[in-house]
Amino acid sequence: MTTNAEVLEQSLNHARFEVIPLRGVVAQAEMLPDGTTVTVTASPHKGLDATMDLAAQLCERDLHVVPHLAARMIRDRAHLTALLDRIDALGITEVFAIAGDSPEPRGEFPDALTMLRAMDELGRRPARVGITGYPERHAFICDASAIRAMNEKSRYADYVVSQICYDPHTVASWVKAVRARGVSLPIHVGVPGVVDAHRLLRISLKIGLGESMRYLRKQHGMVTKLLTRYTPEELFDELSPHLVDPSYGIAGWHFFTFNEIAKTLQWRHDLVARLREVPA
Repeated sequence: MTTNAEVLEQSLNHARFEVIPLRGVVAQAEMLPDGTTVTVTASPHKGLDATMDLAAQLCERDLHVVPHLAARMIRDRAHLTALLDRIDALGITEVFAIAGDSPEPRGEFPDALTMLRAMDELGRRPARVGITGYPERHAFICDASAIRAMNEKSRYADYVVSQICYDPHTVASWVKAVRARGVSLPIHVGVPGVVDAHRLLRISLKIGLGESMRYLRKQHGMVTKLLTRYTPEELFDELSPHLVDPSYGIAGWHFFTFNEIAKTLQWRHDLVARLREVPA
């Protein structure tokens, strides 16, 4: 019989690693074990070509590569088809569908849902498609709209990855609410890896994680911790009971590494060692 510690260890060993198309990331990614799922972000500053170029490089390193398709950066169906052609040519079978951070859409896709519908109508849906979920209030979308959009997107998707949220109780409550709405897709819980604290704070404020930041400030010792680096022990410890509970349908972890892959890998190694010390 599989123990809870073994389930948690397996979830860590099969965690997803998100990377950003920046200089030096390929060398960092070479530290990952073969077969690791690596998702490649898309930003309006770098463009989708940077996403696809990095995806192509990572495909040569025996990694399972998942490029982000940012709907608001895609001009039209011809552009979408060209991207999907390149994805197919690289042997990539999975994409992550997002709206993207562009202030204005470049073309006919204002959000992930319209892009997902277009892929379906074109008959060009990859074998697996992921979508985003928001455990706490979205900075730019009202709760009702976010819930409605997720319910609609789930028809075209295979799994959900949650946005960063530092409050484990909020994450657990959100997962229960998603299930109550009838969405049964597996959920990968998105957590920061081991990241420079100042950088993480800037990113958190940029994407509107106000409620989560207030939660962090209330935690004993968290301010001191954030002066150096962030590590996700508390999220892991608090969410682990829900991960081993089948009713939650949590598939595992998605590490937002911000390209700090080596530090996140070492943290994972140390945590797995700790789990192996737990009595059976």
